Amino acid sequence: MEQKRTPKMVRTWIKGYLFILPSIVGFSVFVAYPLLSSMYYALTEWGGYDRPRFVGFANFKYMFTVDPAFWPSIRATFYFVLMSVPSSLVLGLFLAVLLNRSLPGIKWFRTIFYLPTVVPSIATLTLWLFIYQPQYGLANSVLRALGLPDGTWLTSEMTALPSIVLVGLWQVGAGMIIFLSGLQAVPKDMYEAADVDGAPRWRILLHITLPMITPILFLQLILGIIGAFQAFNQVQVLTGGGPNFSTSLLNFKIYDDAFNGKLFGYSIAEVWVLFCIIMIFTLVTYRYSNRFVYYESDNSR
Repeated sequence: MEQKRTPKMVRTWIKGYLFILPSIVGFSVFVAYPLLSSMYYALTEWGGYDRPRFVGFANFKYMFTVDPAFWPSIRATFYFVLMSVPSSLVLGLFLAVLLNRSLPGIKWFRTIFYLPTVVPSIATLTLWLFIYQPQYGLANSVLRALGLPDGTWLTSEMTALPSIVLVGLWQVGAGMIIFLSGLQAVPKDMYEAADVDGAPRWRILLHITLPMITPILFLQLILGIIGAFQAFNQVQVLTGGGPNFSTSLLNFKIYDDAFNGKLFGYSIAEVWVLFCIIMIFTLVTYRYSNRFVYYESDNSR
C-alpha cells in the first residue's frame, strides 16, 4: 500500500535536495558539462574561434592513419613513462630508507632533499637549461674536468629524452616524503624481532620493510604513471618538443596542436586518446595490484 505523502515528508525531501543541490550544481558545471562538451568538440573541426563543424570520427582517423607526429609522440610518451616512473620510485625509496634513521641533524637532510619540490618548476627547469648548455653549462664542465668528452644532452635525439628524465629526478623529494611516512608506520617490534634473530639488513629490507610499505608503493606507482603521462613543463621549457620531435610527448603535442596549430577540435580528440591510455594503465595496474600489495588488515597479498 502506497504511503500517503504528508506535508512534513515533502518538507523533509525538499530540505534534503537543497542540501545536495550545491554538489549537483558543482558536478554538473565543472565535471559533466566539460566532459560532454569535450566529447562533442572531439568530433568537430574547430579552430577555437570559428563555428565548430561536425566531422564525426575524422579527427581520430587522421590521428591514427595520417598524422606523422602522432605515433612518434606516443613512442616518446611511453618511453618517458617507462624510464621516469621506475627511476623515481627507486630513488625516492632509496632516499627514504637512508633518511629513516635517528641520527643527529637528520631533519636537516630531509629538508634539503625535499627543498627542490617547493621551488617553482619553471625556475628549476630554467636552471637545468643552463646546466645543459653545451659550451658553458655545468654538466659539460664537469665532464671536461674528468677528462671525458662533452655530452650532447638536449641537442641530440638519443640523449634529449633521458636528459629530461634526469631533470625529473631532481624533484623526487615529494615521493621520498611519502615513502618516509610509510617507513615510519612499520611496527618497530618487527624490526626488534628480526634483530634478535640476527637477520641481516638486506633480508629485513626485503622481507619486512618492502612488504609493509607496498600500499604506499602502489599509491606512488599510480600517481607516477598519471603524472608521467601528463608531463609538459619539462618539454616546453627544455626542448620545445625537439630535436626532430624526439621529446614531443603527447601532452605537449596536444598543446602544440591546439595553440600553435589552431586545431582545437583535433587536440581535444588527442586528449581523449591520452585519457583512455591513462585509464587503461591505471585499471590494469589496479587489477593486478593484489599480487604485490600487502594489506595488514586482510593478511593477504
